[in-house]
Amino acid sequence: MKLRLYNAKILSMENMQITEGELWTDGDRISYVGSPKQTEESFDREIDIKGNLLMPSFKNCHTHSAMTFLRSYADDLPLQEWLFQKVFPQEAKLNGDRIYKFTRLAILEYLTSGVTSVFDMYFYADDYARACIDSGFRSVMCGGVCGDDKASDLEDRFVKFNKLHPLISYRLGMHSEYLSPLPLIKNVAALAEKYKAPVYMHNSETKREVAECVERYGTTPTEVLYDNGIFEYGGGGFHCNYLSDRDFEIFKEKKLWAVTNPSSNLKLSSGIAPISRMLSENINIAIGTDGAASNNCLDMFREMFLVTALQKYATEDAAACPAEDVLKMAASAGAHAMGLSDLDDLREGKIADIIEIDLNMPNMQPLHNIPKNIVYSGSKSNVKMTICAGRVLYREGEFFVGESAEKIYEDANKAVKELLSE
Repeated sequence: MKLRLYNAKILSMENMQITEGELWTDGDRISYVGSPKQTEESFDREIDIKGNLLMPSFKNCHTHSAMTFLRSYADDLPLQEWLFQKVFPQEAKLNGDRIYKFTRLAILEYLTSGVTSVFDMYFYADDYARACIDSGFRSVMCGGVCGDDKASDLEDRFVKFNKLHPLISYRLGMHSEYLSPLPLIKNVAALAEKYKAPVYMHNSETKREVAECVERYGTTPTEVLYDNGIFEYGGGGFHCNYLSDRDFEIFKEKKLWAVTNPSSNLKLSSGIAPISRMLSENINIAIGTDGAASNNCLDMFREMFLVTALQKYATEDAAACPAEDVLKMAASAGAHAMGLSDLDDLREGKIADIIEIDLNMPNMQPLHNIPKNIVYSGSKSNVKMTICAGRVLYREGEFFVGESAEKIYEDANKAVKELLSE
């Protein structure tokens, strides 16, 4: 498939500059970005962008996609009660078929939010990957071993899914320090050493999590993981709301990623991540939604606004966490956090994961500063088109994912009804 997208404004994530011109794709790669030029090349499809903006897609760097089945099911509860009394009992009823259907629903929502890549940690990996592949959607899968799980199973999935399909890759991961006994932590660290690979996990999400870790080991979750070799080849943590000074030193030393999830953390009253300090100390930051059970929507626009607004409030500084920094977190930084370096900008040779932002809407006018508009006043309604690997998967309210949206909704609702009745 060769696409020509013309009459476009094109945003460079490198310098936040906008130029006017066109973009061509060839297969899953960008073949040209620049001013209009004469060519004898033929295209399979040419789309007039009509002055709208093309930019790299958003990357949702922490989610549990199939948790769409628990959207609005267990709200207004503290995290521990929400997780142990509501979420875990229902998750025990999941199977591969249900994971597939709930993931297909999540993918539709991602596409309407301009997301083409997610960093997903959940169950039934084969069925999850099949849902992504069938939809033409990209995912980096993250291991979530915990409890009595075996590190050898994590290794098997790591090897399998990193060679399964171009849209699928896999990162070593564990659920968290608090659900992982020390022998498991050491075994995952051995895998990281064997494959020279980064490791990711939930980290320092709540005060209680950190306090209980200190009670167990005398140190924070980040220190426990560091002391046991988990971060020898990098990686990162999801949430990172409560980091000590020593944690900050570790994040800087190992170049770890902090993935912030403001909506989920606010809704569960978990805390506010110290993003402004992270920025000032050059810690890598990306953004995720978390799952629909705790968010409840998979909307990167809402996350971007909350990242900056919460920092302005927490630091009592209206200049904190500028919009341009947040936009980079959501698009280019997120790509690097997941190991997808070819998805960080719109340049020749990069992978064609592209979104069109509709500027011809009231909330985008006037065009004083387009990047700031996207973060401060933008919404999912501004996503006019989402392209993944050179394929148009969503455009002007229509989905092109191999099955109708109506069928996906029907299947998901039927599966939820059956699960909750068991």
